[in-house]
Amino acid sequence: MSEGKTAPAPVPGPVWLGDAEQEVWQAFRQATTLLDDHLDRQLQRDAGMPHVYYGLLVTLSEAPGGRLRMTELACRAKITRSRLSHATARLERSGWVRRENCPADKRGQFAVLTEEGAEMLRRSAPGHVAAVRKALFDRLDGDQQRALGEIMRTIADGLQPTAPDSDLPWLR
Repeated sequence: MSEGKTAPAPVPGPVWLGDAEQEVWQAFRQATTLLDDHLDRQLQRDAGMPHVYYGLLVTLSEAPGGRLRMTELACRAKITRSRLSHATARLERSGWVRRENCPADKRGQFAVLTEEGAEMLRRSAPGHVAAVRKALFDRLDGDQQRALGEIMRTIADGLQPTAPDSDLPWLR
């Protein structure tokens, strides 16, 4: 090396998962994949919609007036605006959601839960809750449920963006 120049710092390699960590990771992946599939199949069978569409209806039902800006709905659902647009079109065809133009922003739109959408939620919620209870909560005792809740909140809090991040898929 010439005088005044330092060698570049070595790039650290990955810190591989240990055997116990690998077991936890694989169990987590398998459980979340199976749970997502189980709930998706239940909602397809009982309500004729995938789990993600049900989640959109629930999110709208919890919003003031049953309406949210499309960009806000994409952020809450953690899906791309393109996927949301496709899902909203399907929900519109079913009569469960309608889009309204935003008067303050010519390019903005609201997704609005219709009365038919609210009724679909009322009809499908009992079966969905039963599926969630059977697949998840009935398998855990109270201490395990509290621990799982704490673990999931810790993970979600650690992954939640703290500042606007253009790399997030739901902001694209």
